[in-house]
Amino acid sequence: MREPILKTNNLIKKYSGGAGVKNINMTLNQGDIYGFIGQNGAGKTTLLRLITSLIHPTSGNLELFGSSDERELILARKRIGAMIETPAFFPKMTARENLEYYRIQREITAENEIERVLKLVNLDATGSKKFNQFSLGMKQRLGLALAIMGEPELLILDEPINGLDPTGMIEFREIISKLNREKKITILISSHILSELTQIATRYGIIHHGELLKEFTKEELEKNTQGYITMKVSSAVKAEEIIHSAMNTKKIEVHSTEEIRLFDFHKDTSKVIELLSSNGIKIYSSNETKINLEDYFISVIDEIA
Repeated sequence: MREPILKTNNLIKKYSGGAGVKNINMTLNQGDIYGFIGQNGAGKTTLLRLITSLIHPTSGNLELFGSSDERELILARKRIGAMIETPAFFPKMTARENLEYYRIQREITAENEIERVLKLVNLDATGSKKFNQFSLGMKQRLGLALAIMGEPELLILDEPINGLDPTGMIEFREIISKLNREKKITILISSHILSELTQIATRYGIIHHGELLKEFTKEELEKNTQGYITMKVSSAVKAEEIIHSAMNTKKIEVHSTEEIRLFDFHKDTSKVIELLSSNGIKIYSSNETKINLEDYFISVIDEIA
């Protein structure tokens, strides 16, 4: 079983305006790419800022790498890289010059550190190009390069693909996956672009109005977003009995006297149609319904509300 890198215990942050987070209990395990899902203003950034100590909780506590003592947390946070707010890069300086400034500031002594991180984010060929000449995607990747300087074990990213074009999203997604796969970096990434998270995340958490509603794995998501075939038939009960008996599956739901839903046989519904027809069941229509992360996100919110 993988060890938890991050645990929050009833974490609360209150603001005078009412926004914040409420009793957050989150677990991030070693090796995860944790997709943190929520609408704008749901509390994603507040929680990430609490984890990185940019702000302090009203109550509750958190553990990092098994440590919860304040002195130990200071050391533990040195093992974190983060891109929560846009880094203050110098517009007239190159990628290397900007990173050199931060390397000195952070007292990173490794001689090849800048070249290492620039290569990881595919910015090693930018040469003398100034930061103010970079595309948005290049700026985001330079921010990522800064976040992974010093070889962090945990990487925290707040809406890193926001505003990127499709090519930029793909590039960023591939880099994130590579850092997790090859460098064994655990990643906590927030986004409201849910379709992108499904490309990389291994675990998820849904936050809404400051409350963490649910955590689930990639496998659990796949189970809960399984599509189905809706069939309008002359007798749903008889159709269910025939399919269950002949095809040995219980993944059927009877929704009305003339409607069944099948959660198997997506790729070969012709077998089901042939079976029912040969047994005297009339089939009026057959339609496939697909469920994605956006649908599931809305269903979780509606369930709690």
